[in-house]
Amino acid sequence: MKTTPSLRAIAAAAVCVLAMPLSVQAQASLPASAAATAAKAAPATLKRYELQTNIVDGKMVFIDAKGQVNPVLTAKVGDTVELVLKSGEGAEHDLLIPELNVASAKFSANSGSTSVRFKVTRAGTFTYYCSIPGHRQIGMEGKLEVTGTSLVEAGAPKAAAGSAASESSQAAALALYTPAPSPMRGPDPSAVNVAANPAQVPAAIGARAPQLLKYRMETVELPGKLDDGTTFTYWTFNRQVPGPMLRAKVGDTVELTLFNAKDSKMIHSIDLHAVTGGHGGGQHTQVAPGQEKTVTFKALNPGLFVYHCATPLVPQHIAAGMYGMILVEPEGGLSKVDREYYVMQGEMYTGRPHGAPVHQEANLEKMANELPDYYVFNGEVGALSKTHKLQAKVGETVRIYFGVGGPNKISSFHVIGEIFDKVYSEGSISSPKHDVQTTLVAPGGATIVELKVQHPGSYLLVDHALSRAGKGAVGVLEVTGEPVPGVYHAGAAQ
Repeated sequence: MKTTPSLRAIAAAAVCVLAMPLSVQAQASLPASAAATAAKAAPATLKRYELQTNIVDGKMVFIDAKGQVNPVLTAKVGDTVELVLKSGEGAEHDLLIPELNVASAKFSANSGSTSVRFKVTRAGTFTYYCSIPGHRQIGMEGKLEVTGTSLVEAGAPKAAAGSAASESSQAAALALYTPAPSPMRGPDPSAVNVAANPAQVPAAIGARAPQLLKYRMETVELPGKLDDGTTFTYWTFNRQVPGPMLRAKVGDTVELTLFNAKDSKMIHSIDLHAVTGGHGGGQHTQVAPGQEKTVTFKALNPGLFVYHCATPLVPQHIAAGMYGMILVEPEGGLSKVDREYYVMQGEMYTGRPHGAPVHQEANLEKMANELPDYYVFNGEVGALSKTHKLQAKVGETVRIYFGVGGPNKISSFHVIGEIFDKVYSEGSISSPKHDVQTTLVAPGGATIVELKVQHPGSYLLVDHALSRAGKGAVGVLEVTGEPVPGVYHAGAAQ
């Protein structure tokens, strides 16, 4: 005869089941293969690595406690990994492993060390790197090798594991190629004028024997006035845009020392197009915050040459203001003129629209797509129409040393209401052109123009791609004095 268990017996059995050890319950709920895997899994441990950034053989790298460059880190599935990060050379860095959703805080000499801790749940080889623009390209990446069976594979159906892996892969791709949003903040009240005075041109050299010239320059990151009510964090040579104009003569030996301000977040350098060898100096002037480096070169060719920062991401450093020019005079020097001016054009790529009353941040996606928000002469809107104006008197000959920092756009340089009497195209002094209306100047290129002014008035310096004037590329040459009879007047012929 069949008997039915009493409620008291059923309750007692349930209590017995609940009282089983947790690990036994977990294994009972897993498939047989997964339970076997869990039984064989090595106990989880804490893997701790100390990584310090530095410059080795001209590259930015991570270094471990044993001095290994970009070391291969190892761990097992289930381990907890702790990375202690320090900036050895002082610049700002971070560390990302997008496939594992790992991202450290930014760290530098000023902020001190930081650490990031995470549990490894997947087997495979993963790349760690610094996400500061240009740093990965110049050497800051290594590998994390994880052995074992991925936890998602051990504990979930294959379809679910595949779905999770796919989602993780998509998230990693998005992390790599989707710009992080930058917070909006108001204009920086500490911002200063960074526009270089166009009249600050070194004195002419003329005929003399070759000499040793010594220049010292400082790279400085500072908030500057981009436009009325708009600021930007500029990266500069000597706190101005463009950097100071340098002047030498063919045959001179130039000793150039570059010092990077202690409070800089970035490494900086200089590549002078007048230099033969060493990437124009950029190879040996990758200078960390608070340090300095020196290069020496001979001025072999006459002409007007651009210089710029050559630290990755190079176009970002240039767009932030790191460009200038050096003039190498020919034997006997240049012809005498009444006034000389120093003007450079650049473009800027910002996170907010042109004219927004905010502190603008650089937008690298716009830069890559060559879509500038601003075109500027001497670093800021109004630099040559409000902050500084070029001055001349009727009858004087004016020489303008004009260059394009870029990083991307050609300039069609033109002075409205004037004609260039002489143009040294592409900065070459050997064969000037005459009677030129507009001259093309490539990014990283230069020209020298001369004009004799014969009528008073306000002459506008523009890039004749004239939409750019509305984005900031306009300057003023103010000419005073009595007009030359017959050159121009309003109304009918007299």
